[in-house]
Amino acid sequence: MRQTVKALKPMIEGFIETNGELSLKRTLKSGQAFRWRLTNDGTDWVGVVRNTHVVQLTQQPDGKHIHYRVLNGHEDNDHNQEIKPTVKGRKRLKTSDESDGENPKDQYFYSQLISDYLRLDVNLTDLYDKWSKSDDKFAAIAVNMSGVRVLRQNFAETLFSFICSSNNNINRIEKMIETLCQKYGKVLYESHPELGTIHSFPEITRLAEESVEPELKKLGFGYRSAFIHRSAKTICDEYKCPEKWSQELAQMPYSEARQALQRLPGVGPKVADCIALMALNHLESVPVDVHVFKIAQHMYLPHLKKNKSLTHKSYQEIGDFFRSKFGPNAGWAQAVLFCADLKQFKQ
Repeated sequence: MRQTVKALKPMIEGFIETNGELSLKRTLKSGQAFRWRLTNDGTDWVGVVRNTHVVQLTQQPDGKHIHYRVLNGHEDNDHNQEIKPTVKGRKRLKTSDESDGENPKDQYFYSQLISDYLRLDVNLTDLYDKWSKSDDKFAAIAVNMSGVRVLRQNFAETLFSFICSSNNNINRIEKMIETLCQKYGKVLYESHPELGTIHSFPEITRLAEESVEPELKKLGFGYRSAFIHRSAKTICDEYKCPEKWSQELAQMPYSEARQALQRLPGVGPKVADCIALMALNHLESVPVDVHVFKIAQHMYLPHLKKNKSLTHKSYQEIGDFFRSKFGPNAGWAQAVLFCADLKQFKQ
């Protein structure tokens, strides 16, 4: 029987200061996360943070704040859980919660939770300035591409989302991920007026069960059915505790974490780099897809124009070039350039 996480206090809400360094649209619809949905005639974003909290985010007209609303919570309340910093030297953010009648402890906890997910501890202006000074091409693009942030995402969701992304389009990826959540996840929030019931992403242990592969094949996942099930089973069989293993990956040097991830079925260099960048805090990780390949060919490495397809050698060359050009946050710089190349952001 499916478990339901009961609501604690509906509609805990407040404001978070962003200093004009966050674009929700560019961050949430740039191919990093696939579960955020626009609601209320395109003004509000609804998604799941930390795989437990259903959150509604709204960009404010001043461009310097976002409004958040937590649509669910845990009855046992998890305020005592520490939101552990994963960036060296990270400082707590000052928030500007203004809602009347709410418990300040609730507001502080959820403000920090959401800020952590959006990596608001990182000074984006400083990064953009640094990259722009070292690269005129980046500077020209950055003028119209402010507020792109790399999310700090759930490991399991990132892993299996990008396994689903192989040879796939965004609409189909989103449908497949939603199918996984509805089939194997827990109910987090019921009766959203536009989205209906919202589920968590399934636990790795659930996807490791023997029934999963044939069930996913019936649901149209094709060859990805085996990759999803066998990757989950490999993690459970070899590493026993998936959460502990993901923490170990985050603490490893980037190259070692990337190599370890590629031992999983369905995880090649690009998928491994996506996981390393978006879930393991390896910000030097540079995922290279057709967009980034084209950017490299036309902006930085013209000798690659003779290559009709992306080879292992050119993949490594592009990643190394970005790391030498943009430094330890090269994956973030790549995210800005990638976002600028997407059709929906070119206007």
